[in-house]
Amino acid sequence: MDSAIPILNVQHLTRRFGGLVAVHDVSFQVAPGEIFGLIGPNGAGKTTFFNLLTGMIPPSQGNILYQGRKIHGLAPHQIAASGIARTFQNLRLFGNLSALENVAIARHLHQKNNIFEGILGLPKAKKAEQETYDRAKELLDLVGLTGKYRQQAKNFSYGDQRRLEIARALALEPQLLLLDEPAAGMNPNEKGALSDLIRQIRAQFDLTILLIEHHIPLVMGLCDRLAVLDFGELIALGLPEDVKADPAVIEAYLGDE
Repeated sequence: MDSAIPILNVQHLTRRFGGLVAVHDVSFQVAPGEIFGLIGPNGAGKTTFFNLLTGMIPPSQGNILYQGRKIHGLAPHQIAASGIARTFQNLRLFGNLSALENVAIARHLHQKNNIFEGILGLPKAKKAEQETYDRAKELLDLVGLTGKYRQQAKNFSYGDQRRLEIARALALEPQLLLLDEPAAGMNPNEKGALSDLIRQIRAQFDLTILLIEHHIPLVMGLCDRLAVLDFGELIALGLPEDVKADPAVIEAYLGDE
Protein backbone atom coordinates (compact mmCIF):
# COMPACT_ATOMS: atom_id res chain seq x y z
CA MET A 1 0.00 0.00 0.00
CA ASP A 2 1.20 3.53 -0.76
CA SER A 3 2.37 4.96 2.56
CA ALA A 4 0.95 8.34 1.48
CA ILE A 5 -2.57 6.86 1.58
CA PRO A 6 -4.04 6.67 5.10
CA ILE A 7 -4.88 3.11 6.09
CA LEU A 8 -8.05 4.54 7.68
CA ASN A 9 -9.79 7.73 6.61
CA VAL A 10 -12.95 8.67 8.51
CA GLN A 11 -14.94 11.51 6.95
CA HIS A 12 -17.75 13.31 8.80
CA LEU A 13 -18.90 10.08 10.45
CA THR A 14 -22.23 10.32 12.27
CA ARG A 15 -24.44 7.72 13.93
CA ARG A 16 -27.87 8.45 15.35
CA PHE A 17 -30.06 6.18 17.44
CA GLY A 18 -33.44 7.87 17.22
CA GLY A 19 -32.96 11.24 18.91
CA LEU A 20 -29.57 10.28 20.39
CA VAL A 21 -26.46 11.20 18.42
CA ALA A 22 -23.80 8.71 19.53
CA VAL A 23 -21.12 9.83 17.04
CA HIS A 24 -21.31 13.30 15.49
CA ASP A 25 -19.37 14.52 12.45
CA VAL A 26 -16.08 12.80 13.34
CA SER A 27 -13.19 13.06 10.86
CA PHE A 28 -9.58 11.91 11.17
CA GLN A 29 -6.99 9.77 9.44
CA VAL A 30 -4.73 6.98 10.68
CA ALA A 31 -1.40 6.44 8.94
CA PRO A 32 0.01 2.97 8.19
CA GLY A 33 2.06 1.66 11.11
CA GLU A 34 0.64 4.00 13.75
CA ILE A 35 -0.50 3.04 17.21
CA PHE A 36 -3.47 5.37 17.46
CA GLY A 37 -5.47 5.83 20.64
CA LEU A 38 -9.16 6.72 20.94
CA ILE A 39 -10.01 8.00 24.41
CA GLY A 40 -12.84 9.76 26.18
CA PRO A 41 -15.20 9.39 29.14
CA ASN A 42 -17.77 6.62 29.40
CA GLY A 43 -20.58 7.15 26.92
CA ALA A 44 -18.40 9.24 24.59
CA GLY A 45 -19.19 7.02 21.59
CA LYS A 46 -15.93 5.07 21.36
CA THR A 47 -17.34 1.55 21.07
CA THR A 48 -20.07 2.80 18.72
CA PHE A 49 -17.24 4.16 16.58
CA PHE A 50 -15.58 0.71 16.49
CA ASN A 51 -18.92 -0.87 15.61
CA LEU A 52 -19.21 1.53 12.67
CA LEU A 53 -15.70 0.68 11.45
CA THR A 54 -16.39 -3.06 11.54
CA GLY A 55 -19.80 -3.00 9.89
CA MET A 56 -21.79 -4.04 12.94
CA ILE A 57 -23.94 -0.93 12.53
CA PRO A 58 -24.24 1.39 9.51
CA PRO A 59 -23.39 5.09 9.68
CA SER A 60 -26.20 7.64 9.50
CA GLN A 61 -23.87 9.91 7.55
CA GLY A 62 -20.25 10.05 6.45
CA ASN A 63 -17.64 7.84 4.83
CA ILE A 64 -15.22 5.20 6.06
CA LEU A 65 -12.28 4.52 3.75
CA TYR A 66 -9.88 1.65 4.38
CA GLN A 67 -6.76 1.74 2.21
CA GLY A 68 -8.52 4.28 0.03
CA ARG A 69 -11.65 2.15 -0.52
CA LYS A 70 -15.09 2.75 0.98
CA ILE A 71 -16.08 -0.02 3.38
CA HIS A 72 -19.27 1.33 4.96
CA GLY A 73 -22.12 -0.82 3.75
CA LEU A 74 -20.06 -4.01 3.75
CA ALA A 75 -20.98 -6.89 6.04
CA PRO A 76 -18.76 -7.54 9.09
CA HIS A 77 -17.26 -10.71 7.56
CA GLN A 78 -16.38 -8.79 4.39
CA ILE A 79 -14.63 -6.10 6.42
CA ALA A 80 -12.76 -8.74 8.41
CA ALA A 81 -11.66 -10.44 5.19
CA SER A 82 -10.41 -7.10 3.86
CA GLY A 83 -7.87 -6.88 6.68
CA ILE A 84 -9.57 -5.35 9.73
CA ALA A 85 -9.83 -7.37 12.96
CA ARG A 86 -11.02 -6.37 16.42
CA THR A 87 -11.35 -7.39 20.02
CA PHE A 88 -14.39 -6.50 22.12
CA GLN A 89 -14.97 -4.57 25.33
CA ASN A 90 -17.22 -7.43 26.42
CA LEU A 91 -15.29 -10.60 25.69
CA ARG A 92 -16.73 -12.80 22.95
CA LEU A 93 -14.70 -15.96 23.29
CA PHE A 94 -16.08 -19.49 22.90
CA GLY A 95 -15.94 -20.33 26.59
CA ASN A 96 -16.34 -24.09 26.27
CA LEU A 97 -13.66 -24.39 23.59
CA SER A 98 -9.95 -24.55 24.23
CA ALA A 99 -7.61 -21.63 23.62
CA LEU A 100 -6.24 -23.50 20.61
CA GLU A 101 -9.71 -24.05 19.16
CA ASN A 102 -10.66 -20.38 19.66
CA VAL A 103 -7.68 -19.22 17.60
CA ALA A 104 -7.98 -22.00 15.00
CA ILE A 105 -11.59 -21.04 14.25
CA ALA A 106 -10.47 -17.55 13.27
CA ARG A 107 -7.53 -18.94 11.31
CA HIS A 108 -9.86 -21.10 9.19
CA LEU A 109 -10.88 -17.96 7.30
CA HIS A 110 -7.53 -18.17 5.49
CA GLN A 111 -7.62 -21.85 4.64
CA LYS A 112 -7.83 -22.43 0.90
CA ASN A 113 -8.80 -26.10 0.80
CA ASN A 114 -12.11 -27.23 -0.62
CA ILE A 115 -14.79 -28.40 1.84
CA PHE A 116 -15.02 -31.78 0.07
CA GLU A 117 -11.28 -32.29 0.50
CA GLY A 118 -11.81 -31.88 4.23
CA ILE A 119 -14.75 -34.28 4.33
CA LEU A 120 -12.77 -36.90 2.40
CA GLY A 121 -9.68 -36.38 4.57
CA LEU A 122 -7.41 -35.76 1.59
CA PRO A 123 -3.75 -34.98 2.28
CA LYS A 124 -4.03 -31.37 1.17
CA ALA A 125 -6.81 -30.74 3.69
CA LYS A 126 -4.92 -32.52 6.48
CA LYS A 127 -1.83 -30.43 5.77
CA ALA A 128 -3.85 -27.21 5.88
CA GLU A 129 -5.47 -28.25 9.15
CA GLN A 130 -2.09 -28.97 10.73
CA GLU A 131 -0.77 -25.62 9.54
CA THR A 132 -3.79 -23.93 11.13
CA TYR A 133 -3.11 -25.48 14.54
CA ASP A 134 0.63 -24.86 14.29
CA ARG A 135 -0.03 -21.18 13.56
CA ALA A 136 -2.56 -21.00 16.39
CA LYS A 137 0.09 -22.29 18.82
CA GLU A 138 2.57 -19.68 17.57
CA LEU A 139 0.08 -16.90 18.22
CA LEU A 140 -0.75 -18.22 21.68
CA ASP A 141 2.96 -18.31 22.45
CA LEU A 142 3.31 -14.74 21.23
CA VAL A 143 0.64 -13.40 23.60
CA GLY A 144 2.04 -15.32 26.59
CA LEU A 145 -0.28 -18.33 26.71
CA THR A 146 2.32 -21.05 26.16
CA GLY A 147 1.27 -24.31 27.79
CA LYS A 148 -2.40 -23.29 27.99
CA TYR A 149 -3.44 -24.51 24.54
CA ARG A 150 -5.92 -27.10 25.81
CA GLN A 151 -7.49 -25.10 28.63
CA GLN A 152 -11.06 -23.96 28.14
CA ALA A 153 -11.33 -20.23 27.57
CA LYS A 154 -13.90 -19.83 30.36
CA ASN A 155 -11.33 -21.03 32.90
CA PHE A 156 -8.77 -18.36 32.02
CA SER A 157 -8.15 -15.30 34.17
CA TYR A 158 -9.59 -12.07 32.80
CA GLY A 159 -6.15 -10.91 31.69
CA ASP A 160 -5.48 -14.18 29.89
CA GLN A 161 -8.86 -13.97 28.18
CA ARG A 162 -7.88 -10.54 26.89
CA ARG A 163 -4.64 -11.97 25.51
CA LEU A 164 -6.53 -14.88 23.95
CA GLU A 165 -8.81 -12.42 22.16
CA ILE A 166 -5.77 -10.64 20.74
CA ALA A 167 -4.36 -13.95 19.48
CA ARG A 168 -7.68 -14.77 17.83
CA ALA A 169 -7.78 -11.36 16.14
CA LEU A 170 -4.22 -11.84 14.86
CA ALA A 171 -5.26 -15.18 13.35
CA LEU A 172 -7.32 -13.19 10.84
CA GLU A 173 -4.03 -11.75 9.52
CA PRO A 174 -5.21 -8.13 9.73
CA GLN A 175 -3.44 -5.03 8.58
CA LEU A 176 -5.54 -2.86 10.92
CA LEU A 177 -6.11 -4.20 14.44
CA LEU A 178 -8.80 -2.60 16.63
CA LEU A 179 -8.41 -3.20 20.37
CA ASP A 180 -11.37 -2.27 22.58
CA GLU A 181 -10.10 -1.66 26.13
CA PRO A 182 -7.39 -4.36 26.00
CA ALA A 183 -6.07 -3.49 29.48
CA ALA A 184 -9.45 -3.75 31.24
CA GLY A 185 -9.18 -5.91 34.35
CA MET A 186 -5.38 -6.11 34.25
CA ASN A 187 -3.07 -5.26 37.15
CA PRO A 188 -0.19 -2.76 36.67
CA ASN A 189 2.35 -5.46 35.78
CA GLU A 190 -0.02 -6.96 33.21
CA LYS A 191 -0.65 -3.52 31.72
CA GLY A 192 3.09 -2.97 31.30
CA ALA A 193 3.44 -6.37 29.61
CA LEU A 194 0.47 -5.53 27.36
CA SER A 195 2.16 -2.32 26.16
CA ASP A 196 5.27 -4.31 25.28
CA LEU A 197 3.14 -6.91 23.48
CA ILE A 198 1.30 -4.27 21.41
CA ARG A 199 4.62 -2.74 20.32
CA GLN A 200 5.93 -6.20 19.44
CA ILE A 201 2.81 -7.02 17.43
CA ARG A 202 3.10 -3.75 15.51
CA ALA A 203 6.73 -4.43 14.62
CA GLN A 204 6.47 -8.17 13.95
CA PHE A 205 3.34 -8.05 11.77
CA ASP A 206 3.79 -4.55 10.31
CA LEU A 207 0.38 -3.63 11.70
CA THR A 208 -1.54 -0.45 12.32
CA ILE A 209 -3.27 -0.49 15.70
CA LEU A 210 -6.25 1.57 16.83
CA LEU A 211 -7.16 1.15 20.47
CA ILE A 212 -9.76 2.35 22.93
CA GLU A 213 -8.38 2.53 26.44
CA HIS A 214 -9.25 4.25 29.73
CA HIS A 215 -5.86 3.81 31.40
CA ILE A 216 -4.28 7.18 30.64
CA PRO A 217 -0.64 6.32 31.53
CA LEU A 218 -0.81 3.37 29.13
CA VAL A 219 -2.09 5.36 26.14
CA MET A 220 0.23 8.29 26.83
CA GLY A 221 3.24 6.01 26.80
CA LEU A 222 2.14 3.76 23.97
CA CYS A 223 0.28 5.74 21.31
CA ASP A 224 1.81 7.81 18.53
CA ARG A 225 -1.31 10.00 18.34
CA LEU A 226 -4.60 10.34 20.16
CA ALA A 227 -8.16 11.34 19.31
CA VAL A 228 -10.53 12.35 22.10
CA LEU A 229 -14.30 11.93 21.90
CA ASP A 230 -16.78 13.62 24.23
CA PHE A 231 -20.53 13.13 23.76
CA GLY A 232 -19.77 11.70 20.32
CA GLU A 233 -17.78 14.71 19.11
CA LEU A 234 -14.06 14.91 18.36
CA ILE A 235 -12.67 17.51 20.77
CA ALA A 236 -8.92 16.91 20.32
CA LEU A 237 -6.53 15.21 17.93
CA GLY A 238 -2.74 15.10 18.01
CA LEU A 239 0.37 14.00 19.86
CA PRO A 240 -0.20 12.59 23.37
CA GLU A 241 1.60 15.46 25.11
CA ASP A 242 -0.46 18.05 23.19
CA VAL A 243 -3.75 16.27 23.84
CA LYS A 244 -2.95 15.91 27.54
CA ALA A 245 -2.45 19.69 27.82
CA ASP A 246 -5.58 20.62 25.85
CA PRO A 247 -7.98 22.55 28.14
CA ALA A 248 -11.05 20.96 26.52
CA VAL A 249 -9.66 17.49 27.20
CA ILE A 250 -8.75 18.36 30.79
CA GLU A 251 -12.26 19.62 31.40
CA ALA A 252 -14.00 16.69 29.74
CA TYR A 253 -11.83 13.78 30.78
CA LEU A 254 -8.36 14.14 32.26
CA GLY A 255 -9.29 16.51 35.05
CA ASP A 256 -10.65 13.71 37.22
CA GLU A 257 -7.60 11.48 36.81
